[in-house]
Amino acid sequence: MRTFALVTASGAALLTAGTPAPVTLAVAGDPDPVVAAPAPRPVLPAVPLALVARVHQAPARAHRSGPAPARARDGKGTEVGAADLLAKVSACEQVSKGRYRTDEAAPPTVPVCGAGGAVFWKADLDIDCDGRATAACNAATDPSFHGDTAFHASDGRPLNAAELPYVVVPAPSGTWDYAKSGIRGGGVVAVVHGGKVEYAVVGDVGPERIIGEASYATAKSLGIDPDPSSGGAPSGVTYILFKDSRVSPIEDHEAAVRTGRALAGEFVRDSRSTP
Repeated sequence: MRTFALVTASGAALLTAGTPAPVTLAVAGDPDPVVAAPAPRPVLPAVPLALVARVHQAPARAHRSGPAPARARDGKGTEVGAADLLAKVSACEQVSKGRYRTDEAAPPTVPVCGAGGAVFWKADLDIDCDGRATAACNAATDPSFHGDTAFHASDGRPLNAAELPYVVVPAPSGTWDYAKSGIRGGGVVAVVHGGKVEYAVVGDVGPERIIGEASYATAKSLGIDPDPSSGGAPSGVTYILFKDSRVSPIEDHEAAVRTGRALAGEFVRDSRSTP
């Protein structure tokens, strides 16, 4: 009997799975069978145990299905809506010693109320076009035009009612003194109407007995007709003035919006302002 190593045509050893066993071949004309010795199985390199441990211990990545969870409304970085603010001023803790008229001929029905870090009132919106003369605000467009405002811009000139959202507060009197409530020129105000919020500043002072007035720009941003002769809103406007706040320079409306949003968030979270 002759023993050969079985090879392929290319000379590579033929490998079989499992335990190798001899193979007997019959060769024509040869009385002795040929036993082919199995080729040796290749030796695979050993895998380090540390690598095996890392593979088995590595945590599977979490798979997130569906949309990301919504951020909770907390006033931090999230804009407060009109409904949030109105919910905080649904009840009035009166701080004024009397009530104001919305117009000279109207009865006094509007109190100034306190709520945590703010004071507020609910009234109409008369158009204030006073201050710097512009194409929209001048003696021709507004019969009551006055070329000055109680508070001035950083360049010393009156405010521009056509461009700057601002609110008018009543002059100090025995009914109420805005300064004693922490309100001053440049203070931040949230004006709410028709589901919209416009952040403005305290920019002018009006008559002692009348309340509910804001600039041409404030009305326009809220979707109210800003015409100083025929525009305005007869009711449904809420003014929320944040105590001890101030924008400088007063004409920086972007700063008023940023500050207003932050203060509105604090106001909504403040338990003292809960009705």
